[in-house]
Amino acid sequence: MTDGAVPRVRRLALGAGRLLITVAVTVLGLLVVTFLIGRVVPVDPALNLVGDRATEAAYQAARTQLGLDQPLWQQFLAYLGRALQGDFGTSVLTGRPVLEDVARVFPATLELATLATVLGVILGVPAGVVAAARQGTWIDQVIRVIGLVGYSVPVFWLGLMGLLVFYARLEWVAGPGRIDIFYEGLVPPVTGVILLDAALAGDGTVFRNALDHIILPAAILGYYSLAYISRMTRSLMLDQLRQEYIVTARVKGLSERAVVWRHALGNAAVPLVTVIALSYATLLEGSVLTEIVFSWPGLGSYITTSLLNADMTAVLGGTVVVGAVFIGLNMLSDALYRVLDPRARP
Repeated sequence: MTDGAVPRVRRLALGAGRLLITVAVTVLGLLVVTFLIGRVVPVDPALNLVGDRATEAAYQAARTQLGLDQPLWQQFLAYLGRALQGDFGTSVLTGRPVLEDVARVFPATLELATLATVLGVILGVPAGVVAAARQGTWIDQVIRVIGLVGYSVPVFWLGLMGLLVFYARLEWVAGPGRIDIFYEGLVPPVTGVILLDAALAGDGTVFRNALDHIILPAAILGYYSLAYISRMTRSLMLDQLRQEYIVTARVKGLSERAVVWRHALGNAAVPLVTVIALSYATLLEGSVLTEIVFSWPGLGSYITTSLLNADMTAVLGGTVVVGAVFIGLNMLSDALYRVLDPRARP
C-alpha cells in the first residue's frame, strides 16, 4: 500500500465509523421516542388485551405477561432487545406479529409512493428548470402558481375532488381500492407490488385493472411531489445560473439550451438527489390521508386503523418501520451525493 493510500483508507474508515455511530444513535433515539409514546398514551395495553370485563386476576396476569409490572428501564431494555430482533409484538386487531402485518401492507404503499415520485420527478424537474430559465416571465409565474396550489391545497380534498370528477362523473378511472375483487388472487404475490406481479405473470388484464386503480391516487400524490420538486429545482437552478462558470459558458458561445440543461442542471443535480430522496421518504410516511380517501390497503391505512382501535402495539411498530425507511433513504441520498460530487468524498 502506497503512502498516499494510507490516509485515504483511514479517512474512509473514520467516515464509515461516524456513519455507523450516527445511524445507531438515530435508531436508538427513534426506539426511545416510540417506547415513551407507548407508555404515556392513555391506552392500557393489558386492558386492551383482556378487555374491560376481565377479572382483576386476568388483568394482572396480562400485565405480567407484557412486562408492565417491571421498572421502566427494564421494560425499555426488553423492548430494545425485541426490536433489534425484529419483534415488535403482536397486533391485538389482527392477532398476527406486527412485522408480518407491515410486510403485508408495505408493498402497497411502496407501489403508490414510487409511482407518485416518478411522476413528480418527470414533471417537476423540467418545470423547475424552465421556471428558472424564464425567471420573471408569465411561464415562471404559471409554474409557481401550479406549485403553490399543489403545496397548499389539502391532499385529502384533492383526492375527494378527483374521485368526484374522474371516477363518479367522467368514469375515466376505477374507484377506491387497489384492485377489483374479481381479480384478487389471480396472480401469485411474488413481490407484493400488484403491477410488477401482474407483469411478471404476463397477465395484462390484472395489470390494466391495477393501473386503472392506482393512476388517480398516484397522480394526486405525484402533484404534491411535483410541487415540492419543482420549487426546489427552480431554487437550485437560480443559484447555479448566477455562478461565474455560467457566464463563462455563455461568453464561449454555447447555446442557451446547453448552458441551462447541461451545465446548470448538471451541477444542480447533486443536491437535487437529496431533494428527491426526501420527497420519496415523505410520500412513504405521509400518504395516510390519500390511502384513507382511496381505501388503499397500505401502511398508512394500517397504522390509522390500528390507532382508531387503540392497537398501540401495531401503531408503534409501524412507526418504527417508517422511521427506519426514512433513515435508510437519507443514507442512500448521502451515498449518492458522495458518488455524484467528488468534493464530498473523504
